[in-house]
Amino acid sequence: MPSALDALELSINHLRSIMEPMSEGQYVASAHPTEWTVAQVMSHIGSAAVISKRNIDDSLNGRETPSEFNQSVWDVWNAKTPHAQVTDSLDADQALLTRMLELTPDERRRFHRNPGPWRPDFDQAVGLRLGEHVLHTWDIEEAFDPRATLQPEAVPFLFDNLQLLMRFAAKPTEHVHTLHIRTTEPLHNLELRQSGDAVTLNEVEDMDVVDLELPAEAFIRLMYGRLDEKHTPDGIDPTHLDELRRVFPGF
Repeated sequence: MPSALDALELSINHLRSIMEPMSEGQYVASAHPTEWTVAQVMSHIGSAAVISKRNIDDSLNGRETPSEFNQSVWDVWNAKTPHAQVTDSLDADQALLTRMLELTPDERRRFHRNPGPWRPDFDQAVGLRLGEHVLHTWDIEEAFDPRATLQPEAVPFLFDNLQLLMRFAAKPTEHVHTLHIRTTEPLHNLELRQSGDAVTLNEVEDMDVVDLELPAEAFIRLMYGRLDEKHTPDGIDPTHLDELRRVFPGF
């Protein structure tokens, strides 16, 4: 049975297939968001891979990752040329995947990412990396294909992480009500409640009334702040989309 780690490997291979044929000029084209170039998105993917790999090594060796480590990595990657940001990112991406795949079951049980007050376990860390990777791959692919969608193999696993994503993504608005949302491919019935100071999202067995129906990959992009009008599939009722875009402004 496929796993989130399998989906991550597919995403890494897909990103490589996009990047390897690119010209140097395309490295400096605007990606999504438009203030980042393709190379800068790659730099973000690569630097995050370096940080994640260090977290794995430190966690399994009983060490705290120094608080200044992340900034030191970002400084190195920000100073790279666009060419190096792209090529080094592909290497760092693969190195992280290799490290994850080689962990024994016992090492996966012992791993907890650090530093910080919240320390995700191995499965959560894979889910976080998968979401980051798939969405940033879309950021690059969208620059050259406005109709690009998220990789279908990853979407079910991204749904498994919806509650984790809600920690970072949801921003309460002034509305106090409930929306009933149905996704397709795969089918999910979701109840999103706003209470004025909190937003919750729960799956329900069935719904008599559906306020919004959309493809599952589009709903994931909505939660990541990537479902503006330009990138919304045809045929979706826009009635509640502006409100939901405020709930999920992106990060």
